[in-house]
Amino acid sequence: MLARRAVEQPDELAYAFLHNGEEVAETLTYRQLDARARAVAARLTALRLAGRSVLLLHPSGLGFVSDLLGCMYAGVAAAPVQVPSRARGLARLRAIADDAGTTVVLTTPEVRRDLLERFGALPELAGLTLHDPETLAAEAELTDPAAVAGWRPRPIGSEELALLQYTSGSTGTPKGVRVTHANFGANVDETDRLWPCRGDARVVNWLPLFHDMGMLFGVVLPLWAGIPSYLMAPDAFIRRPARWLEAVSRFGGTHAAAPSFAYELCVRAVGEEGLPSGLDLSSWRVAANGAEPVRWQTVRAFTEALAPAGFRPEAMCPGYGLAENTLKATGSPEDRVPTVLWLSAEELRAGRAVRVPRSDAPGVLPAVGCGAVVGDSLVRIVDPVERTTRPEGRVGEIWVSGPCVASGYHGRPEESEETFRARRSDRTEQRSWLRTGDLGFLADGELFVTGRIKDVVIRQGRNFYPQDIELSAESADPGLHPNCAAAFSADDGTSERLVLVVEADGRTLRGGGELLRERIRRAVHENQRLEADEILLVRRGSLPKTSSGKVQRRETLRRYLDGEFGSAQAVAPRERVEAGR
Repeated sequence: MLARRAVEQPDELAYAFLHNGEEVAETLTYRQLDARARAVAARLTALRLAGRSVLLLHPSGLGFVSDLLGCMYAGVAAAPVQVPSRARGLARLRAIADDAGTTVVLTTPEVRRDLLERFGALPELAGLTLHDPETLAAEAELTDPAAVAGWRPRPIGSEELALLQYTSGSTGTPKGVRVTHANFGANVDETDRLWPCRGDARVVNWLPLFHDMGMLFGVVLPLWAGIPSYLMAPDAFIRRPARWLEAVSRFGGTHAAAPSFAYELCVRAVGEEGLPSGLDLSSWRVAANGAEPVRWQTVRAFTEALAPAGFRPEAMCPGYGLAENTLKATGSPEDRVPTVLWLSAEELRAGRAVRVPRSDAPGVLPAVGCGAVVGDSLVRIVDPVERTTRPEGRVGEIWVSGPCVASGYHGRPEESEETFRARRSDRTEQRSWLRTGDLGFLADGELFVTGRIKDVVIRQGRNFYPQDIELSAESADPGLHPNCAAAFSADDGTSERLVLVVEADGRTLRGGGELLRERIRRAVHENQRLEADEILLVRRGSLPKTSSGKVQRRETLRRYLDGEFGSAQAVAPRERVEAGR
């Protein structure tokens, strides 16, 4: 597709990078990108790396794009990794390099210099060869532009490995998902069919490019559709969320994607600062919202807050995806307001999605639809133990099948067999299925995601979803931020205890935080009829999160058990109930 664009649209804008998320700092046309990618491929070929893998270690920028596509031209499987800022991140980098079976790292001059200065003496960096464009050219002995220009790509089969996409770590140890060129093609084709990228379309993306959503939505989809993509660094968005909205307005963005917490940050920013002057979001057709699950409060709040700027309710497009399915699995179409069902919370805890007539009735939970599959993909709800298909309206594990499902985990044949090649016990079909580990149900053919199997909190035979408990905690005080809480069960050797770890500001922590703890206890008791056994207040930034901003509940549990968060007083259940009254 890159070669085609370089011929058919040579001088059209392919990618632009926004300095501080605002002004265009660097651009690439399709002709320029093709030349850069071929130069990278020529040097990788000269080093005899075809058929092997390398790490991509880039901050957000156009260097990532040219290196990624250069690897694909050369038949080299790229493994994008987050640039480490601390020793923990460096250990993850080394673990991924060992798992991928490579010592070659493609990066930028700035990152290479910084890593060598800060970590050069550490054993994790030993044996890794850090290549920026200059050192790569020298090592390959290909510095002559004429020699590079004469390089031609070899034919690449659709089932060849295109990428090792390492999972973000929200569900355990990161694993390398083996994504083929056929998987890439099928997923972007399905995404383009669901959310068409017409001639005037433009992508605006702040998500990290090493993450599957940022890469597919910010890099691969626009190249597939032949439309411009405006990229900004994640830090620029986090520091000032309005920059994302302003970039959509300034450049006429039509397609942008983010996890639910990003939309929550925008709502908070608009509430505190007001709408930016002259903001016009009328061009925005697809605001893809991917989370586990998508919160109705977020959908409604964002739509209402941005409506004065021209944002249409139909533009909010909840979806569901995962790296093991390349990215997108289902999505809500752009010409329809998101579906919301009002369900009995008690019935949902028993695994049944029972609708109630009134949204303001007690014990009601909203569930947002994530749309249906497109193309040849299939989704089923399956009993995770019996492996039998569950009917509409019954909660079970989400299973996916189709051309987007990756070929497995790199170097993990047993896990790959269990996860990627599952079979239903009530069918004699030859089709295999991807077990996602996520829970959900189908209603009128649409998927509703309720949580993850291993994160469910079980009390007296009832299932409670941690994200509902976390939302109650975050809503307990206006000073708490979105995505600032983790709820989980911890076994102290005698019983399972419900623990909440909540980020708070320094002033609250210095004051002891008892008032805030009490508000959180009361909110959880009122909304879930649950008693929190322990509430830990920690500094902002203490909760471990994935590269896409999701709280890592299992890593939080590990740190809690290891005592890394310190200690907090646990109040006896009777005292908590009386305080709640």
